[in-house]
Amino acid sequence: MFEKILIANRGEIACRVARTARRLGITSVAVYSEADADAMHVALCDEAYLIGPAPARDSYLRADRILEVAKSSGAQAIHPGYGFLSENAEFAEACQAAGIVFIGPPSSAIVAMGSKSEAKRIMSEAGVPLVPGYHGDDQGEERLRQEADAMGYPLLIKATAGGGGKGMRVVSKAEDFLTGLNAARREASASFGDDKVLLERYLLAPRHVELQVFCYSQGNAVHLFERDCSVQRRHQKVLEEAPAPGMTEALRQQMGEAATNAARAIGYVGAGTVEFLLDSDGSFYFMEMNTRLQVEHPVTEMISGQDLVEWQFKVASGEALPMAQSALQINGHAFEARIYAENPARDFLPATGKLRYLQTPQQGPGVRVDTGVEQGDEVSVHYDPMIAKLIVWGEDRPSALMRLRAALADYRIVGVTTNLEFLSTLCALPAFANAELDTGFIEKHEAQLFPAAEGLSDDILAIACLYELLCERQAIAERQACSTDPYSPWGEASGWRLNQDSFHALHWALDDQQGRVVAHYRGDEFLLELPGGECRVSGEILDNGDLLADLAGRRFKVAVIKHDQELTILHQGRSWQINLTDPRLDALEGEGDSGSLVAPMTGNVIAINVAEGDAVKQGDALMIVEAMKMEHTISAPADGTVKEIRFSVGDQVEDGEALLVIE
Repeated sequence: MFEKILIANRGEIACRVARTARRLGITSVAVYSEADADAMHVALCDEAYLIGPAPARDSYLRADRILEVAKSSGAQAIHPGYGFLSENAEFAEACQAAGIVFIGPPSSAIVAMGSKSEAKRIMSEAGVPLVPGYHGDDQGEERLRQEADAMGYPLLIKATAGGGGKGMRVVSKAEDFLTGLNAARREASASFGDDKVLLERYLLAPRHVELQVFCYSQGNAVHLFERDCSVQRRHQKVLEEAPAPGMTEALRQQMGEAATNAARAIGYVGAGTVEFLLDSDGSFYFMEMNTRLQVEHPVTEMISGQDLVEWQFKVASGEALPMAQSALQINGHAFEARIYAENPARDFLPATGKLRYLQTPQQGPGVRVDTGVEQGDEVSVHYDPMIAKLIVWGEDRPSALMRLRAALADYRIVGVTTNLEFLSTLCALPAFANAELDTGFIEKHEAQLFPAAEGLSDDILAIACLYELLCERQAIAERQACSTDPYSPWGEASGWRLNQDSFHALHWALDDQQGRVVAHYRGDEFLLELPGGECRVSGEILDNGDLLADLAGRRFKVAVIKHDQELTILHQGRSWQINLTDPRLDALEGEGDSGSLVAPMTGNVIAINVAEGDAVKQGDALMIVEAMKMEHTISAPADGTVKEIRFSVGDQVEDGEALLVIE
């Protein structure tokens, strides 16, 4: 076994690898960018080395600098995590040339699976079933169009390199083919430096089921069962579970045999994942093989009782697999929910910001949180917006799902927009409870997953007022305790006024809605004049900061986080951000340029399809902004004329900045 390893990654996966290394007594070495100087993975490892500025291309993707650190630190091996250099064959070869073990497969296996078209050729020869499609070398636009027309629609255009949903487009009709092709090529080139694509028949309602495989150099291979990853947005996984619901033992054996055959066909070593599309009739097709540890590996660990990172260390150091196939067993059911900084209501656009408040569910038997951030950290534009992975286990799927719902309700994040509320809503759907899964699950249940905003309800106004009034009462009590005249009526917290009713008017704003509430002091209670009528409220702020509220006899506990004049109310997986305003101050912001189109998030302009003076139709693609290697098209909201273009290709734009003006 190794004595010292370097972890060539950041965030939660670097922390996760470091924890196993520490448990095994292995010294861990971290690398970090300037932006990550105070990151969790830096503190968690035994040693840490700065390798460059914030952009990944200047730090975490600098193989030469990482190898220099490995040599100078005396690391015997490098664990690449996932993403960055984990599937870079040249890096694996460079490690070997430097006499450092690459904790992953041989470079030949990475090359074989790195090209989706080459991978499918190899799988075909190995007898692994494939989705019908075109995987040829002729990448001419006309040839691709001919193959697409012959195949029929809908079809999927997919980058031959990389993964993670980047460089993928579903095309529903022939007239949209070129637009989808060009977008897929641009995204593939930006993400992987390779714009080659393949075409596949698009299965209408498949499930995404993958097998965790493990191999060692003698050619032996086992699988640690399957994971269902069907719940996806933008072809990227959101929720994963193991084992796959409805999986029969016979089908598991067939898919397991296909997965291990796929691994053997390329001389695989270490941890890998063979991904399949499972059709409703039980037929399955090879999709791709990820030659690394997967983001969702914890659900496999939860049902198998194995530490897959420990398995990686053992195999990479020359040891045999810890267990034979016959000894591996499934125990219970597990879910993983990916907690992202993103806005589901805006097509899951990544978000940035400071984690002003962060509280995770209580970890213990059945609940695990893998994260690389803590309260006060910044979610920046430079890296993936995943904040954490919430993993839960139960004796069966219903009990695991109940635990997942409870844990999501206890997860609290303030300061950056997240998908927590979306995940809570998704997990509460009857269709999800019934495991009615396929890769179009989110689209099918869009109306339930994206309900109309609730707005300023009486309950939210009452909670906000109660919290503000109790905070005011606490502050007055503290001042009174320090006063030289503790009996002064001016220091009372009862709202006392000379010859007047004791009341207080509070003005609240939520988005573009305004709400005015008059609060009357009634001893330990408050009588609130709400838009829907009067309501008596009372409560207390608990030691942990939660609010115990009583609204006319309805009692419940909510979390309220205050920052300046903004209150964030969190309850049962939902959140509301409401601002206390002062009507005496005329601080309304200007409306901006009429007809302006704004950046959906911080990113770079990669294409401008119009010029000033051009006439445009509603829906025309005007500009393309790229952020976190994903493209976002700015379309015309109505017919008009381009009055002004405020940026050029290559410019960086901030979230909310006006990009163009349409007249």
